[in-house]
Amino acid sequence: MTLMILKMIGCLALLMFGMKTMSEGLQKLTGGHLRAVLGTMTKHRIGGLLTGTFVTASVQSSTATTVLTVSFVNAGLLTLSQAIPVIMGANIGTTATAWIMSIFGFQFNMSSVVWPFFALGIILSYTKKNSTKSIGEFVFGFAFMFLGLTTLRENAVAMDLAHNQAVINFFSTTGGWGIFSTLLFLLLGSILTMCVQSSAAIMAITLLLCSSGVLPIYQGIALVMGENIGTTVTSNLAALSASTQARRAALAHMLFNVFGVVWVLIVFRPFVNMVCSIVGFDPTFVPHTEEEVAQASVRVTYALSAFHTAFNLCNVLILIWFIKPMEKIICKIIREKEDGEDFKVKFISAGLMSTAELSLFEARKEINLFAARTQKMFRMVPELLEMKDENDFVKLFARIEKYEGISDNMEIEIANYLNKVSEGRLSPESKTNIQSMLREISEIESIGDSCYNMARAINRKFRSKEDFTENQYGHIKHIMQLCDNALTNMIDVISDHASADANRTLNLENEINDYRKLLKEKNVTDIENQEYSYQMGVHYMDVVNDCEKLGDYVVNVVEAHANKKFST
Repeated sequence: MTLMILKMIGCLALLMFGMKTMSEGLQKLTGGHLRAVLGTMTKHRIGGLLTGTFVTASVQSSTATTVLTVSFVNAGLLTLSQAIPVIMGANIGTTATAWIMSIFGFQFNMSSVVWPFFALGIILSYTKKNSTKSIGEFVFGFAFMFLGLTTLRENAVAMDLAHNQAVINFFSTTGGWGIFSTLLFLLLGSILTMCVQSSAAIMAITLLLCSSGVLPIYQGIALVMGENIGTTVTSNLAALSASTQARRAALAHMLFNVFGVVWVLIVFRPFVNMVCSIVGFDPTFVPHTEEEVAQASVRVTYALSAFHTAFNLCNVLILIWFIKPMEKIICKIIREKEDGEDFKVKFISAGLMSTAELSLFEARKEINLFAARTQKMFRMVPELLEMKDENDFVKLFARIEKYEGISDNMEIEIANYLNKVSEGRLSPESKTNIQSMLREISEIESIGDSCYNMARAINRKFRSKEDFTENQYGHIKHIMQLCDNALTNMIDVISDHASADANRTLNLENEINDYRKLLKEKNVTDIENQEYSYQMGVHYMDVVNDCEKLGDYVVNVVEAHANKKFST
């Protein structure tokens, strides 16, 4: 018996691995297109609903759809009210998994079919084209999933659960508790889903138990309802350390499913009987012949899948009209943080995504945000230069100093995230992208160091009894403006804006170099002519030199992103 249980766990692990591999292959193959679809078709609630359904059914992962949706909300491309219909659609799309298992896993014997798929998968995996490799990964996942499902069924038949008295007694005893029986199995479904982190795996077990005749349909459906809650608890726990918008999206997912469970519990038996009648399954029918048993075992899997779909469809039809009130309730429960949130990583705070492609997509947005914050830090330096009041000067200098520490922390957090991504299965293109990103964040952090060094030089000047001349102020403002232009162009380039020109960065850097050379020569002459003191000339050239270094770092960032060396 112990060996049988271990084999069941192994079959379940094989099924989960197959689902994960199949989903990853599809996401790698269609990731870019799916992002485009989500970005353009979610402006209206019906469009968002259909998009969430289509994308989730395509990649077999509601998590992937939710992650992409939340990333668009974080980036300001979607509002929370636009994201909620997509999450609703993802719940409908994820029911496709149950139908696939019911139709192919229980009606047909897939044991002899999966082996050619393994052969096809290995052939496709050794091709050079990345898209073909992704198809191979999908085929492998498909084969593993049905191998796991088939062996799970065979193992259950060998265990003869329908005649196992201990199992029969447990289900018959707990099944006689009325509403408490339903609540018990709902709780079991939630806990099991949280433990294995896969609603599809628990659905497979539910289908197996019900098709073997050992688990009554009503308890099985209670397990399905529990799976819907369990998967949202997992996402909410994962979102605890994430951004406000990520936590709100996860809460929207939970409220949607909890609301559905509550109203279904009120009309539980009539609703279940109605769904069963649609697929031609009678919950009260007791099969006697082998043919009747075989038909009932298939029909009951259809009933479970139909309930899963009907549950989510009815829930959507009820809640799709109340998106604005839902948004208000969610925003009241999870309020925007007033202090400090602007200084944390925003897009990668929820951890690694389901595929390397999604993870790199999140990392790219985090790097773009890092660059934008660095430019914000740089723009404080000209303000510091103009300040005369000591209290205001001290406050702004402390703010720049704080930003420098934030810059250091962001570099470390993004680098650690990219290193974790690199531990997964990556294409050569993804490996190259990670190397480029690591170099980018290093150079962006150096830009932050240059900004802080400028502020320190201005602080040393402020503490002295002298001041820059009007000409010095004018020269510093001009070279800082060139630096600001270079930073703006750098952000456009790494954000892949259509109008971005990487070569313009080199032109701006040459301007900065030429102007710095001119100012260096003029500084010697001005000191000789006693326009200002030698010490004031040192402070002045410290600021100018750091501007020139900043221009060099900007070029390095653009070179890393373009993955080429510019000729100087």
